[in-house]
Parts: sequence; C-alpha cells; structure tokens
Amino acid sequence: MNGITLTLRALHRGERHLAHDLVAVAERHRTEHEVQHVATDLAVWSREHVRRLAEAGAQHGAHLDDPSGHSTDGFFATLRERASEAVVRRPEPGLLLLRDLRDLHVAAAENSLHWEMLAQAAQASRDGELLDLASSCHPRTLRQMRWTNTMIKNLAPQLLTSL
Repeated sequence: MNGITLTLRALHRGERHLAHDLVAVAERHRTEHEVQHVATDLAVWSREHVRRLAEAGAQHGAHLDDPSGHSTDGFFATLRERASEAVVRRPEPGLLLLRDLRDLHVAAAENSLHWEMLAQAAQASRDGELLDLASSCHPRTLRQMRWTNTMIKNLAPQLLTSL
C-alpha cells in the first residue's frame, strides 16, 4: 500500500463521516431552516466525493466500499429524530449548534488537507485522473468550510454573550 492509497482511504473515510455528520446536524437542528437545508445539500457533495473516491481507489488497487446505497431509514433515523426533538426543548440549543458547526468545520478542514495532499501526490506522479478528482472535489470541501465558518461568525457573538 502506498501513500496515495492511504490518502484515498483517509479521504474516503473522512468524506463518509462528514456526509453522515452533516445529515445528523441537519436533523438535530431542523428548526434552524438554513442549517437544515444547507447541511443537507452539503452532505450530497460529500456523498458524491465518497462515490468518486471509491472509483479512484479501485483504479489504484484499494477496495473502498461505497456505502451510498445504504439507507438512513430505520432505527438510526428514528433515534436521530427523537434526539432532535429533545434538543428543541433543551435550554441551550444555540451552544449545541455552535459545537456542531465547529465539529463540522474541523472535519471539513481535515478533508481539505487530505485533498491538498492528494493533489500534490497526483502532480508528482503525473496522475491526471487523480488531479482532476482533487481539483473538482476540493473546492466543494472549501465551500463546506466557508459555510461553517460564516455560520459560527454570525451566531457566536449573540449566543456566547447572552449566557
């Protein structure tokens, strides 16, 4: 296993987790309509990255399972829905939202670094397909980071000073 394969695996795992976390945050904060809708849309990007990384992994001898076919229905969806309802009644949902946005930002930043590493390795090895993959997916990850950062900048002053 070489460094490119390791980076593909790390990115695949990171994007899969980010997609899951974006959906969970959207469900947990569904009363915040912007958060719900934007996080859901951003999760679609990460799921597409997961699919594309699985394809690239196969070309590099890495079997990366593509869980895009699994359903979020069932037990876990019900559990997330109930947790979301409980959060609405908690006195500090704003602080929870800030924590969730921070965690999303950190996860997207980690993925961004991996995309950069993959792009550099693709350039060094003259792998045009990997470079195209990184060049098309990395800007979306940067956009995910900009959204979380903007939300934190907008929400933090009021939420943190009103305690």
